Amino acid sequence: MSSSVTARAATFAQVLRRVFALAAPYFRSEEKWRARTMFAAIVALNLAYVYALVLFNQWYGRFYDGLQNKDATVFWREIRVFCVLAFFNILLQVLKFYVTQLLQLRWRTWMTRDYMTRWMANRTFYHLELARYANKEGQTPDNPDQRIQEDMQLFTDYTMTLSMGLLNAVVTLVSFVGILWGLSGSFEFSMGGTTYQIVGAMVWLAVAYCVVGTVITHFIGRPLIGTNFRQQRFEADFRHHLVRVREYSEAIALDRGEKVEHGQLDTRFGSVLRNYLLLIKQQKNLITFTSFFGQAAVIFPFVVAAPRFFSGAIQLGQLMQISSAFGKVQDSLSWFVDNYDKVAVWRATTDRLTTFDDAMRAHAAQAMPLERAEAAELRSDDLSVALPNGTSLLSGATLAVKAGDSVLLQGPSGSGKSTLFRSFAGIWPFASGHVKVPDDAVFMPQRPYVPDGKLRDALTYPNPAADFTDDQLRQALTDALLPDLASRLDDSDSWSQKLSGGEQQRLAIARVLLKKPAWLFADEITSALDAQAEGVLYKQLSDTVHAAGGAMVSIAHRAAVGDFHNQRWTLVPQEEGAAGRARYRLNVSAAQPAAA
Repeated sequence: MSSSVTARAATFAQVLRRVFALAAPYFRSEEKWRARTMFAAIVALNLAYVYALVLFNQWYGRFYDGLQNKDATVFWREIRVFCVLAFFNILLQVLKFYVTQLLQLRWRTWMTRDYMTRWMANRTFYHLELARYANKEGQTPDNPDQRIQEDMQLFTDYTMTLSMGLLNAVVTLVSFVGILWGLSGSFEFSMGGTTYQIVGAMVWLAVAYCVVGTVITHFIGRPLIGTNFRQQRFEADFRHHLVRVREYSEAIALDRGEKVEHGQLDTRFGSVLRNYLLLIKQQKNLITFTSFFGQAAVIFPFVVAAPRFFSGAIQLGQLMQISSAFGKVQDSLSWFVDNYDKVAVWRATTDRLTTFDDAMRAHAAQAMPLERAEAAELRSDDLSVALPNGTSLLSGATLAVKAGDSVLLQGPSGSGKSTLFRSFAGIWPFASGHVKVPDDAVFMPQRPYVPDGKLRDALTYPNPAADFTDDQLRQALTDALLPDLASRLDDSDSWSQKLSGGEQQRLAIARVLLKKPAWLFADEITSALDAQAEGVLYKQLSDTVHAAGGAMVSIAHRAAVGDFHNQRWTLVPQEEGAAGRARYRLNVSAAQPAAA
């Protein structure tokens, strides 16, 4: 029994440490004095609110005594006192609400921006997704979008609400337990011929009543913590798949995959419903008990104090004060009972944010095995590349590309051509060795990212559109064989949906022609284009980089692309050998002469 209690205490202490670790950075940040001042103001307003409750309790005694004595003077005087107390009570509650909400907003704003900055820094957003494929425990937080958007709001809201509620409960208990002790008198009973007297009986009854209620509530409501955690995950998974269907709507429609996607969505929604039904059942059990507990608490003090009232030992005003004081003490001691469902959601949210925070910190502390530096040429020494699951693709490669070179990288599908490019770019965490890359190198993926909004912003991404003139933008579109878009620079649209795959690739090429980089790494950037368009655009790209005094490295399967390159790197499968041997080796040779 003692070990179980110790384990629960350790778990509670661990939760508090997690909450402190998540909350403390804001109160130590550049906004610390504003945040601490607002927090102190909220504490002061809560203390003032509790003091107002004490004044109301005293008012109950005077007012109901006046009614019992039919004293009109006392009655009207206390009505005026009530109006003053009510005015200040309303003012306190409004101020408390406003300052609390303002602090929550500023806190959420700071945390959201901090998490977004860390998530986007050093390509953490990309590496965490790769870790999911590697099945690395503790480094695979699901749905970071939900954790930043929803969990952040819930954490700040519930942390403020619950902490101030607990403060109110403690202060209220301290304030009213003395009042209840003074009003409750003593309770006498005989047993075995001996008379026993319990001083402050109402206080001890309130404590016993609430202790029993808290233990039962914890036993009934404990499963809510895990169920709330799973509910948030299932909801996020369902929403994530809905977004994917919208993003890949054309591909799904062309593949006639509506039935499959509907089944996937229905499966995810089924998980949402099943877990939610379980949540409803668990909440029903909890609400059933807490409702009974709360209703019984209304009449409990009257039942206990009634004999003293009817015997004339106390007046009506004192009876009402006892009821009010007992209610406040009982409410304070029952804070855990009344807020168990919120505590369950809060703990689940804290766990989700903690795992996300831990994953980002682990990534920030983890040194990249690949050493990447800036240089005037591309060079790799002892470069090894692996998959997330640890499978070695390439080992000990030494490569060099100088200004004026044009290199074509080829190999079987799945041999790691794109992964090698990612290693050059410095974003692949499963590579080791040394790589030097020119600082102005541009990397073009096969499927470019085309943001929504104005076309001019999509064309210049990630640079600001203001860096270029309209004539430059229109010329780049024309050179990339997109003349029809030259007059639509200020049109806003979902371009990734409106443009075909070939048009999106040409838009990405227009970006390069606009920016004129000296070094270009192109990964299947013309795979959706016809041979004639491919030849025209590759010539423009080759001329652009060489005019800038740089070089081009391309991945392509079509033989015609080799006409624009003077070197060929080929990934050749190796025979199965010793454990840990790379699957491929890299052959370097001269490219075939350009076609006449």
